[in-house]
Amino acid sequence: MSASTNTAEGPKDVIRIILAIVLPPLGVFFQVGLGLHFWLNIVLTIAGYIPGIIHALWVILKK
Repeated sequence: MSASTNTAEGPKDVIRIILAIVLPPLGVFFQVGLGLHFWLNIVLTIAGYIPGIIHALWVILKK
């Protein structure tokens, strides 16, 4: 029996979360590639750093 079915990928997630705080589009890129969320995150980061961080963390943690 597993302890949890929704476990993190370990060090990969930690690195993505740190990147999402330091440079939000880079964290999103490593999670989803050059898709809609990446471009949306660039716009949000340019409009305001905090919205970019919030969106990046949401994209990374929603899996």
